[in-house]
Amino acid sequence: MPSRKFADGEVVRGRWPGSSLYYEVEILSHDSNSQLYTVKYKDGTELELKENDIKPLTSFRQRKGGSTSSSPSRRRGSRSRSRSRSPGRLPKGARRSASASHQADIKEARREVEVKLTPLVLKPFGNSISRYNGEPEHIERNDVPRKNTQEKFNLSQESSYISTQYRLRPRREEIRLKEMDSKEEKFVTKELAVRTFEVTPIQAKDLEFGGVPGVFLIMFGLPVFLFLLLLMCKQKDPSLLNFPPPLPALYELWETRVFGVYLLWFLIQALFYLLPVGKVVEGMPLIDGRRLKYRLNGFYAFILTFAVIGTCLFQGVEFHYVYRHFLQFALAATVFCVVLSVYLYMRSLKAPRKDLSPASSGNAVYDFFIGRELNPRIGTFDLKYFCELRPGLIGWVVINLVMLLAEMKIQSRAVPSLAMILVNSFQLLYVVDALWNEEAVLTTMDIIHDGFGFMLAFGDLVWVPFIYSFQAFYLVSHPNEVSWPMASLMIVLKLCGYIIFRGANSQKNAFRKNPSDPKLSHLKTIHTSTGKNLLVSGWWGFVRHPNYLGDLIMALAWSLPCGFNHILPYFYVVYFTMLLVHREARDEYQCKKKYGVAWEKYCQRVPYRIFPYIY
Repeated sequence: MPSRKFADGEVVRGRWPGSSLYYEVEILSHDSNSQLYTVKYKDGTELELKENDIKPLTSFRQRKGGSTSSSPSRRRGSRSRSRSRSPGRLPKGARRSASASHQADIKEARREVEVKLTPLVLKPFGNSISRYNGEPEHIERNDVPRKNTQEKFNLSQESSYISTQYRLRPRREEIRLKEMDSKEEKFVTKELAVRTFEVTPIQAKDLEFGGVPGVFLIMFGLPVFLFLLLLMCKQKDPSLLNFPPPLPALYELWETRVFGVYLLWFLIQALFYLLPVGKVVEGMPLIDGRRLKYRLNGFYAFILTFAVIGTCLFQGVEFHYVYRHFLQFALAATVFCVVLSVYLYMRSLKAPRKDLSPASSGNAVYDFFIGRELNPRIGTFDLKYFCELRPGLIGWVVINLVMLLAEMKIQSRAVPSLAMILVNSFQLLYVVDALWNEEAVLTTMDIIHDGFGFMLAFGDLVWVPFIYSFQAFYLVSHPNEVSWPMASLMIVLKLCGYIIFRGANSQKNAFRKNPSDPKLSHLKTIHTSTGKNLLVSGWWGFVRHPNYLGDLIMALAWSLPCGFNHILPYFYVVYFTMLLVHREARDEYQCKKKYGVAWEKYCQRVPYRIFPYIY
């Protein structure tokens, strides 16, 4: 599909045929065969223009003095003979050039313009639908009988409007001016992007998570909630009626040896990350146009990790130690997260403006939470990217394995329970899939928008390994027998969620890499003013966030093996639903701001956000 420069509904400047003047027009539609844009002038006139006869508003410089020009329909008084003139006709008193070529242009701009037009079906201003929106127009251009007619444009006083006038230039300068306009357009676009990023601060009304009070509450509330949840799970009866659980003494929660083991784990994963294996890819463009490079070796790190774990098991290392000191490990990870967050904030104070996160606000508390620096690196070691997939995600699988071994020991089982096997298998598939498709994380909001601060550090290093493994931790003390028919239904549910999740993500990532891929030619899109297209068919024509839908179905499948005796194992499903609904709202806000009219059209075409016919 040929690329388009301008989106439907975008307001630009269009050249009036036979003149060198540009007037404000709205893009109505685009014919992919003829490569012509149908545009509408403010007097209602519709014409077909070539792409090189259309310019963005930013590519023009306003004439000094703020002089005004008339619309295509404006006339000066009544005349005995009807005369049609172009919108480029010069007002009285306009400056004239002495050159013959310039005089010829002025005469041409004044004389009656006759244009061969193709009859078009008139559409309401501002309500055009692109044929890229997933549905062809009800009346295609080929269905309208074409004939060559010569139409004169009668200029009416009533439809006049006041707009900014731009210079009329000699034809012999047009080639040179086109080059100048192109360079100026690129310069202005880049300059505006840099100024927007550097100068415009995020106002208090734009702060997420409830602003400063909200993030302050989250930073203190989440660690407390985490420990209360784990203490509840260790009780014989983890009913909500027994809340709050008995609290241990603070000295019982800290053990220096445990903190040392956690540091060793972190350093081993860092060593695996630095190994020169796996391909190197470029991330998304930064504000200054740079693309950082990332080495994709997460799956290799996973294999090496379990080679080490297997060797330790063969040597008789007691992994039950991790289960007995589970709360101490959670506290050690929390302390490490706080120290890392302080380091990240302090180093961000020396970071240049171009390296700061678009989410940063200038408020110290908020920036400590959301992250001030977008891509903090020590040499080529990317701290955010490393923490996103390595210590916490691989640690989640290791903790699940520890819980499986602990269940066998505490419940005196020769083999793990079917419920424990299901939980381990379901979550193992999820982690392996994430590491195998590691490159997909480079296009997520975590990487391209949020800085690296307490929010991501706590989420990656503490919340993921110690909350996502909650079902396995629960089954150690609260066994549940699952029949094979029920297990089969859970497996089917898990596979359905995985197919939706992986299919949607794969479709999105393939489209972002190469929108012109012949394998994706069946997909329908909406063109945007940014030059990118929005998918409006396939998985992304089903709901706006099909990957979130698949994620939630898998989360439910993880919890079902724990049975229905207590609601505690289903905390993850409730939490994850709230998390994804909030993340969807953040995505919606960013996309609406970025894509404008095109996003509104997409929302009309795909009305449901996550759950079909529900939300």
